[in-house]
Amino acid sequence: LGSAQETQEAARPARDLAMLTQLLLTAAALSGAVHTPSRVSRAVRSPSALRMATVAPVPAAPAETKEVDMSVCPETVWGTRLDIREAQRQMRERSQEAFPKEIFAAEVVADRAGDVEAELAYIRENKAALREDMVRTGAVLLRGFELTKTPEGFQRMYEALDLVPCLDPLHSVSARPMVDKKSAVYEAVNKESRKNFFIGMHNEFVGKRAPRRAAFVCFKPAEEGGEFLLADGRQLLADLDPELLERLYERNIRYSVMELPFFGWVDSVPEPLREPVMGAIKGVVTAALNAKVDFDVELQWGEGGYDGVRMLQARAPVQPPVVAHPETGEATWFCNVHSHSSFLRKEREKKYGAERFESGASQINKSDMYYGDGEPIAESDLKHMDEVTMKNVKFVKMNQGDVVLLDNYCTMHGRNVFEGTRKHAVTWFQ
Repeated sequence: LGSAQETQEAARPARDLAMLTQLLLTAAALSGAVHTPSRVSRAVRSPSALRMATVAPVPAAPAETKEVDMSVCPETVWGTRLDIREAQRQMRERSQEAFPKEIFAAEVVADRAGDVEAELAYIRENKAALREDMVRTGAVLLRGFELTKTPEGFQRMYEALDLVPCLDPLHSVSARPMVDKKSAVYEAVNKESRKNFFIGMHNEFVGKRAPRRAAFVCFKPAEEGGEFLLADGRQLLADLDPELLERLYERNIRYSVMELPFFGWVDSVPEPLREPVMGAIKGVVTAALNAKVDFDVELQWGEGGYDGVRMLQARAPVQPPVVAHPETGEATWFCNVHSHSSFLRKEREKKYGAERFESGASQINKSDMYYGDGEPIAESDLKHMDEVTMKNVKFVKMNQGDVVLLDNYCTMHGRNVFEGTRKHAVTWFQ
């Protein structure tokens, strides 16, 4: 029967495959997921943080909200090819407005601040202007509204704006829980296990689906840190090095969206059988992933990975890093390099502490970005993109009831690390 160690080694392939099977749904959820954060050791405060309304007590549980009928998240609008140099020139000449635009309840409803019905009336009467501001400026902050301190009131707010909610881009794999099963309000990244991760700047899109707009709400702020981060993609486009921008746009980009580091045992398979075994594994995993997500995932064998073992890397389809806005036609940076680049995450480790991959789910939640032809992007270029991104980031300290309305095509978002407990949520819109 052999030693216990030999028995364990013999069982390893089956055990690894069983583990892989359990993780496939999670893997599919992470395929193209934009939240690919770096672990940091403490909350980071920005001296330029936008301070919002005073924290109010957490309200009692609200009345049950009515069920929302949601359609599938719309497909990403990639648009036509651009003259990228001309597009950048136009964005550099574009007149800049205050970003984000801030609206205080105490100013717009005056002595009726705190009156839910008065606040709701303001939203209804100004819905056209608010929706226009979302597109023109990229983001609108509603601050100090009593209305939006509960999920029910938050829902009334976006309905008053005539915003039509859609399912989460990850809905098919149920990756993001809802605040209420009947609502369109999804939890943001609030888990305590994620509090020490810095979520890089990104637009919300998964594979071929991207919501047009979003509303982020704070029901409870973190005791420290946890700022919501915003960046105008049009300004990022204007600030990038022209030669790098042209190179990225002409060659396109491609993300690796996860790694499956469970196949070290393959190297112990007799050499005549190794290639057929690897081909069979790749085929099974590819079929499983593509059956769960609505875009094609290409798997590639790689050396190294976690603990120096053989791994499978999943890559999303090739795409442009810049798109024309579906409504205005303005060119905007639509590229998640800041959240997906492995190099940039490792650079942040130097400042905040090393990433830790302790669970099966976190092991596969590893991404990277390449040129569309699969070639790596130079570290100097990645550093430049990081510098331009962080130069344009606004740190927004949200408090209970504060809402960020944003255009998902021209505005990127992220999240700072935090201490304590944090309860933020989001609704996506067509």
